[in-house]
Amino acid sequence: MNDDPMENSGDYSLSEPLCLTVPDASAGRRLDQVLAELLPQHSRNRLQNWVKEGCVAVDGEMVSEPKRKLFGGETLTVTVPDDARDRPEAPEDIPLDIVFEDDTLLVINKPAGLVVHPGSGNWSGTLMNALLHHVPGIAEVPRAGIVHRLDKETSGLLVVAKTLEAQTDLIRQLQARTVKRQYLALASGVIRRDNGVDAPIGRHPVHRTKMAVVPESRGGKAALTWYRVLEIFNHCTLVECALETGRTHQIRVHMASIGHPLVGDPVYGKPDPRLPPFHRQALHATRLGLIHPKTGRHVQWEVPMPADMRELIEQLYA
Repeated sequence: MNDDPMENSGDYSLSEPLCLTVPDASAGRRLDQVLAELLPQHSRNRLQNWVKEGCVAVDGEMVSEPKRKLFGGETLTVTVPDDARDRPEAPEDIPLDIVFEDDTLLVINKPAGLVVHPGSGNWSGTLMNALLHHVPGIAEVPRAGIVHRLDKETSGLLVVAKTLEAQTDLIRQLQARTVKRQYLALASGVIRRDNGVDAPIGRHPVHRTKMAVVPESRGGKAALTWYRVLEIFNHCTLVECALETGRTHQIRVHMASIGHPLVGDPVYGKPDPRLPPFHRQALHATRLGLIHPKTGRHVQWEVPMPADMRELIEQLYA
């Protein structure tokens, strides 16, 4: 699973340079802080990257240090060149299981097997291609409004922003950990009590396509997963996992790190001959809660376990 905010400074283009005046009250403050206040529709991370890429000038002088102190009264010129934008992929008429939609948000129940974002080996047939067909105007939003991902073979709920303002708000919510996500997972072995895994996650030091528990001193990022036992079977356990952070493959890595890899996980586990065969990691994003960017109200959605996981559990009962 990959639920990190997918921020990329080079994915949004301003049609013309913006000229902004630094308020006198902002004297002594950092450039990135002032930009975030003057351009609240953009996250500070995006603005910091624009500064580093030479897209911001102070009184006509291009700068590259987001922490530069301002005196008040300066003119800021913000320009993002067209070639810095992530060009939209081709729209494709791919059916979507839409759980909720309004003029701000789109909540999708993603099936297993659907790639979220085009990439190596998957340049078409993705959720992004489907979004560009379903909401043509979303091409004007970075990454077609996608703010977090689910692995190809993980099913369940995923929120998409229809506007730049909503996307920025959701990215900030993800960073502030106010987006609540619960997953259903079948973990190998018997787990008898609720607990959590608090262990940093980073790129595997040897197998670079994998993630692993890695000390923060070696590049790992803080990661916390809570799990609750729902049902115990002979050789596996149905758990509900709640994320406090959203690192790549977080649940898969954390459960494997305590000796309970997910059933069917081809990367972090291995086939157990005592269990029925399963073609993917048994992981489903079942519940999603957040603050609606437009109304400010807490909203939550829930979808049931998909058919393949239900069938697997029925076999465990047999």
